[in-house]
Amino acid sequence: MKNEVELKEMVKQKYSEIALQNKEMNQSSCCGSGSCSTEVYNIMSDDYTKLEGYDPNADLGLGCGLPTQFAKIQKGNVVVDLGSGAGNDCFVARAETGEMGKVIGIDFTPAMIDKARVNAEKLGFNNVEFRQGDIEKMPLTSNVADVVVSNCVLNLVPNKQAVFKEIYRVLKPGGHFSISDIVLTGSLPEKIKSAAEMYAGCVASAIDKNEYLGYVTSTGFENIALQKEKAIVVPDDILKDYLTEEEIAVYKNHPTVIYSITVYAEKPANCCTPNSGCC
Repeated sequence: MKNEVELKEMVKQKYSEIALQNKEMNQSSCCGSGSCSTEVYNIMSDDYTKLEGYDPNADLGLGCGLPTQFAKIQKGNVVVDLGSGAGNDCFVARAETGEMGKVIGIDFTPAMIDKARVNAEKLGFNNVEFRQGDIEKMPLTSNVADVVVSNCVLNLVPNKQAVFKEIYRVLKPGGHFSISDIVLTGSLPEKIKSAAEMYAGCVASAIDKNEYLGYVTSTGFENIALQKEKAIVVPDDILKDYLTEEEIAVYKNHPTVIYSITVYAEKPANCCTPNSGCC
């Protein structure tokens, strides 16, 4: 297994390539990991096209949910999007928070930041900005965000617990997050877990659902709720790149173990306790 530095560099390289691909190519793969399917499958992403603020130029088909739809964004809110890509969720969030609010997108990949900035400039948005950075150590001051959103990104990060601690830090007391992500409810075949393409495609790096939610709880968030949950079925022409026909048959005979979830949680409004990091 690669170490954390190697994994991050692999993700940066893959998503630099994705920034130059069109939506159809990204959707034909496992969450944009590469062109590994002979047909276009929306196996991860949900349809954004009916949401206010949607910009087709910013939609690379990389998500696994609609976190902004569930994020309870209010006019004037400061919204932070983790792994903002070409800006899709940021522009939908901007439609919710309005001209008096502010949206900040953070992404690890310079090519994605460049693409998002071009999209924002074309749209004439002066209250949407994009910052390059690692979401394990966000380029933000503490207690700045009313809402944090993220779409199929935390599963790419080796240290997920560190990300939740950062989310807690940057949220204002009483602020909340809505995050869509990939989790597991069982074991994946070892060949899938060890495949670099599947790691960059959001699957091999997913962790157990209870472990994931445990990080949310242990960080100190409250009023935790699952806003949406859906099974992810990986088609045979993707599985065949990693498994034999016999292994595919065994895998498919077991209950579905890959799920997309959208999780909501709040930072306590009164969190000024010793070592809370929010005062």
